Order: sequence, then C-alpha cells, then structure tokens
Amino acid sequence: METSDLRIALFSGNYNYTRDGANQALNRLMASMLGKGAAVRVYSPTVAEPAFEPTGDLVSVPSLSFPFGRGEYRLPTGLGAKVKRDLAKFKPNIVHLSSPDPSSHAALRWAQDHDIPVLASVHTRFETYPRYYKMAFLEPVVVRILRRFYNRCDALVAPSESMIDELLAMDMHDDIGLWSRGVDRTVFSSEKRDQEWRRSLGLGHDDVAIVFLGRLVMEKGLDVFAETIVQLRKRQVPHKVLVIGDGPARGWFEQALPGGIFAGFQTGENLGRALASGDIFFNPSITETFGNVTLEAMACGLPVVAAGATGASSLVKDGVTGRLVPLKDKAPDAAALAEAIAPYCTDPALRMSHGTAGEERSRNYSWEAINQVVADTYVRLIEERRALQEAEAAEAASA
Repeated sequence: METSDLRIALFSGNYNYTRDGANQALNRLMASMLGKGAAVRVYSPTVAEPAFEPTGDLVSVPSLSFPFGRGEYRLPTGLGAKVKRDLAKFKPNIVHLSSPDPSSHAALRWAQDHDIPVLASVHTRFETYPRYYKMAFLEPVVVRILRRFYNRCDALVAPSESMIDELLAMDMHDDIGLWSRGVDRTVFSSEKRDQEWRRSLGLGHDDVAIVFLGRLVMEKGLDVFAETIVQLRKRQVPHKVLVIGDGPARGWFEQALPGGIFAGFQTGENLGRALASGDIFFNPSITETFGNVTLEAMACGLPVVAAGATGASSLVKDGVTGRLVPLKDKAPDAAALAEAIAPYCTDPALRMSHGTAGEERSRNYSWEAINQVVADTYVRLIEERRALQEAEAAEAASA
C-alpha cells in the first residue's frame, strides 16, 4: 500500500479557529499527506473568522463555546447525522483522532462499527489541566477517561520520547510511536535578531530579555513564570521580561509582571524576529507533550531554561543548550528556576555558548521526515487490519 492510497478522516477539536502548536502541526501533516496524493477530510468545529485558512477540506462538527472562561475554544459535542453521512460518502480507510473530546469518542465508535483502524495523536497533558482551575481532585478521573479512550484506538503517536514514557507508565497504550515536531528555519533563526525592533520596545543593547512565548492561559505556567521573576528581582539579578503572545489571562499576567514588555500576538516573520530578539527563553509549562516554542527558541539561538517535564526534557540538553530544572512535588520550583536563569543574565559567553548549541541541535528536526512517520503508521495499521480481516474470512470459510 502506498501513501497515495490513504483516505484520512482527521478529527480535531481546533483545526484552525485559533492558532496553536497542535493545530499548526496537524495542518502541516495534512499538507504533507495531500502532497503525497492522499485524500484528506478534516472534521472540526468552525467559526466565522478563523485564525488561518485550513489545509484540505474542512467539515464543521457540532460544538459549544468552551466553559471555564475559555470561550475562545469550542467543545465538539458529537457527530450528528450530517457528519455521519459525509463520513460514509468519503469512505476513509484510516481515522485520526487528535483530541479526546465527545466528537472523537463518537468518531471512534463509528470507525469501530465500520471496521476502520484508528490512530490517536497526543498533543497536550489534558490530565494536568484541572490543577490550574482549582480542581486537582478531578485529575484521577481524567486519567481514567483518557486511558479508556486511548486503549480503544489501534495505536498512538506522541511528539517526544518523554511523553511516550509517560503514556506507557499511565497504561494509555502499548503501541505508541514518535511523531515529533519540526521547525521552519526560514522563520526561526538567530539571524532574525533585530536591534532596532528591540529599541522600539525599550530594550537596550546590553539589556537581557527573558522571553515568554505562547498563549496567555494559566495552564502554560504563568503563575510559575511570574513567581520566578519575583525571585530574580529579590536577588537583584539584572534582566527584563519580554512576553510574546496574547490570551484571556493577559490582564492577570500584566499585573503579575509590572514593568514587563508585552509585544502581543506575533506570527510568521514577525514572530521569528521577536523571538530571536530575546536573550533567554524560559518555559515553565508542564502541560506540553513536545513544546514547539522551545524548539523555535532553540532555532533562534536562545538558551532555554525549562521545567523538567515532558517535551522539554526531550529537547533541552541540560548544561549544553540550557537548563532543565527538576520538578518539586510534581510542580515547577520557582526558586530553583530563578537560580538556573540567573547565570545567563550575567554571563554573555554562557548565553552565546548554550544558544549556539541549541540552534545546532534544532537542525535535526525536519518536517518532511517527521510527517512521513505518521504516513507509515497509517499504512501499517491499515495493512494489519486487512490481514486480520483476511485471516478471519479464511477461518470462517474453513469452518
């Protein structure tokens, strides 16, 4: 079977209506599949003004505005008769689920009813989210729901070895492949550093800017980032803070970081310029399965200080491209993170050495080779299902 024989039905909770690392990776994957001659049909919530144009044919699924003050996201609520008819007409030979939401649960049942193999991709640590909304008691329940969902799929792919280890430890599945992430080196490079842009924000030539990049939501570790900056200020470590991104928690973050420079949402060439114009990248998040922003910062020549959690632990080489700071009681330790950041604020040679090493390491991440792994997994699951069907038919014929 060839990649061009694939008929892929992808289910996504957010394919293009907001911009984040997961949906951009999915769009790149589908572009790669289309480029190889595969047929693609994407099922996701839609809005009147999406963040960007979708790759491939996009079919809207029923959805509601997400609760808990996160109205920028949509919660898929199922399939409905119209979507089921569209699926039957498209006749997929593989179903790809990228979020364990109600529509994906329904799509999983539909695929099983039609004897179609299912691949699930893991993009975030959903089980950690309740702790950021004062509902940590729900974490074991979420784990059980995820375990049941993922084990009903034929296989999983995850973006880092560290995330694969976590999934195996939580008994989510025993067939888990690596679908890493790539970086667009035409956008992210140390050559994009722009002193004039820095000056326009009030950053002098000798100022050391600690960068946060991402959506401004609490599960990205905004509280830990802010507390770490407080620790640096108490130690009188010279630095400035550069925040790249926007989101519903921006007001909270601005109050927690007085004097911080908020550059707002950036994309494309502007994003590459903004990131390369920083000096240290600080990622306190423990919810990522890979950390696209960490790889992008490395490609821009920034040393990275990150919480030692999934994603970052597969990217950052401690003491070579930055620092990985162990968690304390399963949570980031602001005091330890400040201690790790401080030397980069005062030692330009250390920043240069670790930033250069990170940029070189980022060259290993090619989108084309990475996405071919998923295509190969699609083909393997289809061939395994066909072999099983043929074996069952032969057994029935001989009975």
